[in-house]
Amino acid sequence: MNNIKISTAQFENKSGDKKYNLSVIEKLSQQASKEGSNVIAFHECAVTGYTFARHLSKQQMLDVAELIPDGESILKLTEIAKNNNIVILAGLFEKDEQDNLFKAYVCVDKNGLVAKFRKLHPFINPYLTPGDSYCIFKIDGWKCGILICYDNNIIENVRATTLLGAQIIFMPHVTMCTPSTRPGAGFVDPVLWQNREADPTSLRLEFDGMKGRGWLMKWLPARAYDNGVYAIFSNPIGMDADQLKNGCSMIIDPFGDIIAECRSFEDSFVTATLTPEKFIDAGGNRYIKARRPALYRDILGQQHQPEQKVVWLNDAKK
Repeated sequence: MNNIKISTAQFENKSGDKKYNLSVIEKLSQQASKEGSNVIAFHECAVTGYTFARHLSKQQMLDVAELIPDGESILKLTEIAKNNNIVILAGLFEKDEQDNLFKAYVCVDKNGLVAKFRKLHPFINPYLTPGDSYCIFKIDGWKCGILICYDNNIIENVRATTLLGAQIIFMPHVTMCTPSTRPGAGFVDPVLWQNREADPTSLRLEFDGMKGRGWLMKWLPARAYDNGVYAIFSNPIGMDADQLKNGCSMIIDPFGDIIAECRSFEDSFVTATLTPEKFIDAGGNRYIKARRPALYRDILGQQHQPEQKVVWLNDAKK
């Protein structure tokens, strides 16, 4: 494998406004390509918007969702990829011919759809169907996987994707700045965003504290370190419907080190060069080889009824 340059982006999407969101994706993809990037990754539901979907009926969801690979947004992403000679990853709501709904994330190059992943643990809308499989594909010889937001909080998903061969895991999110049972969590006041030019310090303190980046640092670098993979984290900045999001899109190497991170309040991206030597030298690579599955095969595979509760969906403190 040769070195590969990957960018991860963040921007303030508009709910349900695919034309606008795709225009931002196009702008940032053009800039990343001009700066030499081979790949650019955008956040969960970057094409459609995300949080607004919690209020939508099934018919409204079907109106927003698209068929893949024949939907207009996939065709537009392919056009952007072809015009700029760059691989693009982005999220949107998907529907199939039977009107089933999914949270999807796609990889598109100049020739069209390369890969599609359906979120395993969706929750933003009750009509979404969970995905039922992992996704492994290649970009320039690198084996890649995708896990969307909550999928990454279940550590077995990251290990399984790694064991299937992934060296790079794209981790698109819409996360942070929501209530939780953990200390320090909560919404960030949208007034701080509106006043960000006059008072950036107050906003940055909220974004970097336990409501935001401080929580992310408890677990995200460990996913990359423990598995010896590159983690490409993308997240929106600004208002997503009525919730404020703090961005901090970043790239983490197999040593668990952040090698690039967006620190702007603007629509932006950062880029890092990924080298295969790190993947080989990382401790996670050795830990995987040292595993003893006979000890825990039956433990991990025992009967279990999944239970998923998202506190902020029922939180009255908006």
